[in-house]
Amino acid sequence: MNRPNDVANLVTVGIIAAFSALAFVGTTVIRVPIPASGGYFNLGDTFVMIAALLYGPKTGAIVGLIGPTLSDAIGFPQFIPATAVVKCLEGWVVGMIGHRFGQPSSQKTIMALGAGTIVLVLGYFLFEAIGYPVLAIAIPFFGVTDLHAAIAEIGPNLLQGLISSVLAFGVWKILGRKDRQ
Repeated sequence: MNRPNDVANLVTVGIIAAFSALAFVGTTVIRVPIPASGGYFNLGDTFVMIAALLYGPKTGAIVGLIGPTLSDAIGFPQFIPATAVVKCLEGWVVGMIGHRFGQPSSQKTIMALGAGTIVLVLGYFLFEAIGYPVLAIAIPFFGVTDLHAAIAEIGPNLLQGLISSVLAFGVWKILGRKDRQ
């Protein structure tokens, strides 16, 4: 048994668990309803983005998959498929861009957060405009959105991504910057 790897794996599991819990709380505690789609504005993306910036794409993706998706299980189960895919991809993209090509920088971090926000807005739009209406043909439970609801949700999702990005950037700047330029 290789003890250093065991400790590293345990630390990674702990980091993922802690950030998943924070993303769950950030998604669950602040829920501002979006009447057009039945969805809600929240700040759980902040913790997905922070995890991705500090620990990379794999951690960001897993945190995005676990925390916000579990939150949807409480009261919004119809959004579980969209949240699982969108938040997982968001964490992966932010982590990939933020950790690519050497040391983190403010410019690269801003690009990573911008890309994560685009994934958030575009991902939910595609699920709500196309995915859910198609799923609803076979499974009426998913008949919760349409093109009009998806368009109405662009603004709130963009605001959610921007606020989460600003908060994540601030935390990254305090905790994660290795280059103090």
